[in-house]
Amino acid sequence: MFSDQDIRQAAKVCVLGKTVVDNLFPGGENPVGRVVRFGKIPMTVIGVLESKGTNSMGMDQDDVVLAPYTTVMKRILAIDYIQGIYASAVDEDATDRVIDDITALLRQRHRLGENADDDFEIRSQQEMSEMMHSTSDMMTVLLACIAGISLLVGGIGIMNIMYVSVTERTREIGLRMAIGARGADILSQFLIEAVIISVTGGVIGIAAGLVASWLVNAIARWPVSIQLYPVVLSFVVCTATGVFFGWYPARKASGLDPIEAIRYE
Repeated sequence: MFSDQDIRQAAKVCVLGKTVVDNLFPGGENPVGRVVRFGKIPMTVIGVLESKGTNSMGMDQDDVVLAPYTTVMKRILAIDYIQGIYASAVDEDATDRVIDDITALLRQRHRLGENADDDFEIRSQQEMSEMMHSTSDMMTVLLACIAGISLLVGGIGIMNIMYVSVTERTREIGLRMAIGARGADILSQFLIEAVIISVTGGVIGIAAGLVASWLVNAIARWPVSIQLYPVVLSFVVCTATGVFFGWYPARKASGLDPIEAIRYE
């Protein structure tokens, strides 16, 4: 897209991505031939890139401005070397051989001795993918630990609330059992209360998550996808948490002696 003359002269020309065009020329006018400024440097627009959308990381690939590398080096970064090169192998099987060839060529061009360390770094797409997967797995484990601690703290809170409820309603429990309520009835009553407490917290959390997702999409313009599976899973986890941590207080309530419970003050 740039001529040899543009590169030799470090010409002040550029090519814009679709997002940049939409932001700078919202009226729909043709940006080719117009002048935009990068800081204080005027750049003449000579073309517009085709829209590519977002990548796998959710980054907008159209939010980009391209210029000759000599222009960037001399007029913007004020350096005399290239910071990075993207290379493509003819096929995936040739990747390792290409890396070895590039390494040997760069060591020769940089005049590195046989025992000298490389003063450059080469990364393949496979290494980048492995690093991304490793980071993703680590973040998943971290979030799982945070979620587990949150569930534990919330469950202990439910258990404490149910203990207080059983203590304050001991006479009520005794009265109910005296007029015919079975232990299973008392057990189910307190289990239902524990589940309602935990599910209510889950509903509040889901609502807060939906609002936060909407704010992220509205303010940061990050694409957000809300699926049904996490919502259903959260309800199941909330219910299981209520049953698990509410079982012992409910069991204690169902095992009270009616006479002793009625006498309790």
